[in-house]
Amino acid sequence: MSGRSWFITGVTSGLGRQMATRLLEGGDRVAGTGRNTAALEEIAARYGDAFWPATLDVTDTAAVKDTIDRAAAALGNIDVAVNNAGYGMFGAAEEFTDEQIAHHLATNLTGSIAVARSVLPHLRANGGGRIVQISTYGGQSANPGGALYSAGKFGVEGFMEALAAEVAPFGIGVSIIEPGGTATGFRRNAVFSKPLAAYDDTPAAMVRGLSGSTRPSPGDPAKVVAAIIAATETEPAPLRVVLGSDSFRYVHQALANRLADVTRQHDSAAAVDITAQQDSVRSSGPA
Repeated sequence: MSGRSWFITGVTSGLGRQMATRLLEGGDRVAGTGRNTAALEEIAARYGDAFWPATLDVTDTAAVKDTIDRAAAALGNIDVAVNNAGYGMFGAAEEFTDEQIAHHLATNLTGSIAVARSVLPHLRANGGGRIVQISTYGGQSANPGGALYSAGKFGVEGFMEALAAEVAPFGIGVSIIEPGGTATGFRRNAVFSKPLAAYDDTPAAMVRGLSGSTRPSPGDPAKVVAAIIAATETEPAPLRVVLGSDSFRYVHQALANRLADVTRQHDSAAAVDITAQQDSVRSSGPA
């Protein structure tokens, strides 16, 4: 499927850049955003009118709407919107500042929500389309040192899951992409909290080793990008797409643990229900 128009955030590096490049090479048009103006200009110089660049910070929700409206006008329409902008933030929950928490959630959670809400009028007017949310296995599997990162990813996955059901009647599909570790520079660009000595010998301290780590990631970014594009061509739209053996392992284990925990509570959960006898007393009222 070619000739589509895409709106993609975070195209100046990593998966976003590789995705934009692959689509442009294949004949699609891309409206791409980022905060690195020089990188945007570099892509524009190579692909000309097929690429519409815009400097955008997704924490500015008014700017998000304005940029999407201008992109739709420039491209003629938007067929697929990809929420790719975001960054990792790791450390023990107690170690983060209020400012770090606010900025991280404004980028990874409410920024994605703003993009989805702003593009919906255009997709509805087109009679359908796709919204793609780049998440991670951390959107279903929360681990020590990843509390804040998973807070944003769990939140955005919950939003997108509900949104998928809301917009299906309009022919709009929503897909959540859950990659594992991929060689994109994600670790290099991640933010780490200022360590507290109290956590030195706890599981949360393990993430400190990711800072500056040169350990290779198992995921092939080119294959990840190809799988994401393929998901936008699949009918019906897959709600979740797990990519990478590490992602599968984490997600599968998290879901198995969650199901086992809920199953153990079958009797205790039902114990708080109103019984038939209580209901009879309530309905009969006072004598």
